[in-house]
Amino acid sequence: MSTPSGLNLFNWGDPKIKTLHITWFAFFLSFVVWFSHAPLMVFIKEAFDLSSQQVKALLILNVALTIPARIIIGMMVDKFGPRSVYSALLIISSGICIGFATADSYEALALFRFLLGFVGAGFVIGIRMVGEWFPAKQVGLAEGIYGGWGNFGSAAGAMTLPTIALMFGGEDGWRYALGLTGVIAGLYGIFFYRVARNTPKGSTYFKPKKTGGLEVTSMKDLYFYLLTNIPMFLALAALAYKLSPAGVELLTWETTYVLWGVLVVLFAVQTRQIWHVNKEHLEQGVPELEKYNFKQVAILNVAYFVTFGSELAVVSMLPLFFLDTFEGLSAVQAGLLASGFAFMNLVARPTGGHFSDKMGRRRSLMFLVGGLAVGYLVLSQINSGWWIPAAVLATMACSFFVQAGEGAVFAIVPLVKRRMTGQIAGMAGAYGNVGAVTFLTALSYVDYSTFFLIIAGSAALVFLACAFLDEPKGQIAEVLPDGTVQLISVE
Repeated sequence: MSTPSGLNLFNWGDPKIKTLHITWFAFFLSFVVWFSHAPLMVFIKEAFDLSSQQVKALLILNVALTIPARIIIGMMVDKFGPRSVYSALLIISSGICIGFATADSYEALALFRFLLGFVGAGFVIGIRMVGEWFPAKQVGLAEGIYGGWGNFGSAAGAMTLPTIALMFGGEDGWRYALGLTGVIAGLYGIFFYRVARNTPKGSTYFKPKKTGGLEVTSMKDLYFYLLTNIPMFLALAALAYKLSPAGVELLTWETTYVLWGVLVVLFAVQTRQIWHVNKEHLEQGVPELEKYNFKQVAILNVAYFVTFGSELAVVSMLPLFFLDTFEGLSAVQAGLLASGFAFMNLVARPTGGHFSDKMGRRRSLMFLVGGLAVGYLVLSQINSGWWIPAAVLATMACSFFVQAGEGAVFAIVPLVKRRMTGQIAGMAGAYGNVGAVTFLTALSYVDYSTFFLIIAGSAALVFLACAFLDEPKGQIAEVLPDGTVQLISVE
């Protein structure tokens, strides 16, 4: 099967095609593990006699740790390479998943669900891997295939895990289904380490000069960078509040205050680390050839906030939305109907990347973000009087723009600064999770219709921000260990 950009996806003899396939499948498994709870939540709710607020707390916990994890994993990828980091992530997540499957209390469920947010950082790893193997003229499509086919893991889980749980049978069928996903992920982590390679043969894997923060190229950008870190800590603070006695009472007020204090300290430490990473080279002056505009990163952050952030939130709540909205549906039927949202990833995200390669980076992103704003406006109108197939078609149409928009974002990320692709991807990815926490927190206070309207309004604002995005042009400069400058085309 050849794509419009000339990629023969069946040519396993081509090392870059082989790398693309083994990498998107690693991401696929990470998403199966990460969202394995969503289609089984009905069984989990019954087994532990959970309240609606406790269920919503689990949904928020599932995406919380991914915020700092994506930042940290992005740094690790740039320093150690995607091969080792992806393998380690899958193997560690395997154990956490099995822990969730064997939990015997709500507190244990909450802890393991929180820890499983770690696996959501896997996406960042493959962005750097694919960016190393494909040229700029194909990178949008390749990243789209990686993200789209990998993201389909949540839909695959929604379609299969309830049935697998019923096949195992009994009260613990859901536990066996969850545990099975963990075992498979662990085995694949070992396989990935044996087969994957960080770069094509003879290529240099560029690493940041310092780790601990993104290198920026002007004082103005440094202050802008520090400012953009604040929403990530605010999202975590909001989560702590939601888990306090004011919310679902999972934490005491004393514990909540301690967590807020820890977040303040961590923000101060991170600010100091970022200043340390940038102080010396900014004082010396950055060569014009090595400069980039941090504004690009900030716009990509907020674009991913509404695209991936809304996808995470909607994938988590959609099965329950269908159950609550339409009478007579079983848990299996609701899971299958809801899977239509994530199902579009197979074609939408690669299409968004291809649009970006062929039609321009900024134009494609604005078109797709505008489309998802309209899509969520339509979803806000769904009620019990709708014909169910029409509701499913509306969710799939909306999800096309959501996921194609994600593809357009990450068609640009590898073109900003090669040696920091992992960190830039990590920050954009973290903003996706900030969006998910923001939207799911909003859902705990409002009805479904208002929830969709909030996302639509956010997307409209981001559409305006995207108008200020600069098209990647010419070449980016990277410095080899011996001081030689290498130019990498971004057109």
